[in-house]
Amino acid sequence: MVLTPRGLRFAGRLYPCSIGRGGVTRDKREGDGATPAGIHRITGLLYRPDRLAPPTPWARPIFPRDLWSDDPRDPAYNQKVRAPHGFSHERLRRADPLYDMILLTDWNHGGMQPGRGSAIFLHQWRRPGAPTEGCIAFSRPHMQQIARQAAPGTKLIVPPASFWF
Repeated sequence: MVLTPRGLRFAGRLYPCSIGRGGVTRDKREGDGATPAGIHRITGLLYRPDRLAPPTPWARPIFPRDLWSDDPRDPAYNQKVRAPHGFSHERLRRADPLYDMILLTDWNHGGMQPGRGSAIFLHQWRRPGAPTEGCIAFSRPHMQQIARQAAPGTKLIVPPASFWF
């Protein structure tokens, strides 16, 4: 997978996508709204079993109490946690369809640094061109196609901001 100014190139196709409202950055910080540049890997796939069937055998369901910690003070920062949770977090089981299916990335895992950004996912977009909070987002049909073809370890290459101009 390679992110380009025209979309995500993957498996011989170009998928239109949205990136973070803060553009692409090499210096990702929690809350900056930017998509982190670099070479990332797909580490997991979560889905809403009440809304769709598992797209692959390695997909894991999102349950009502599932959250993602986005609080740099939390020992479980940038990890899936369960409610109730005493630190800042985002709900994985949302009322809207944005997180009906989520490809997880290894951004800021393994040697995790608090404040360097959390919850960098591939997920469904709100609408074409609508920016994300740092994730990469697609139409629902394209998200489903990508999820069926990607596997744990698939590389996601996000070129630095200089590539975008």
